[in-house]
Amino acid sequence: MLSKRIIAALAATLGLWGQQDTAAHQGHTAGVAQRGDHVMGFSHEKTTHHFRLFPDGGAIEVTANDPNDAESRGQIRMHLSHIAGMFAAGDFDAPMLIHGRVPPGVPVLKRLKAEVTYTFEEMDGGGRVRIRTRNRKALAAVYEFLRFQIADHKTGDGTGISRL
Repeated sequence: MLSKRIIAALAATLGLWGQQDTAAHQGHTAGVAQRGDHVMGFSHEKTTHHFRLFPDGGAIEVTANDPNDAESRGQIRMHLSHIAGMFAAGDFDAPMLIHGRVPPGVPVLKRLKAEVTYTFEEMDGGGRVRIRTRNRKALAAVYEFLRFQIADHKTGDGTGISRL
């Protein structure tokens, strides 16, 4: 049977680990936002990200929070049109820089780049990168990539596949 002193020491240690995990998590989240602002060229505080999963792929959507914020809208459109071209070429350096690691799905998306299309589309207030594929392995990688984005950017978007 454990003594009260040992139990207290274990509880304190576990509490400290929990605090360290929370601090590390908060640090990672802040780092994603800070690195994202730098890499994307617009403020995460002035914009909203959404990641959508569709039967044929998905979408990365970014809009300015203020409909009159022409500067953010222009920066979003420039970034997303650039990202569509980079992803089509198999270049996923931007998400790796933002997240501090290779996002899940990226190795498969690089390998199967000829099987996936990335198209920039303007939206009211911003834009989207529409991702499409008919290849089942590439589709699974798209979903893996987008679900990671949802979690790491904390968008609150659903991770299920929705209709277009």
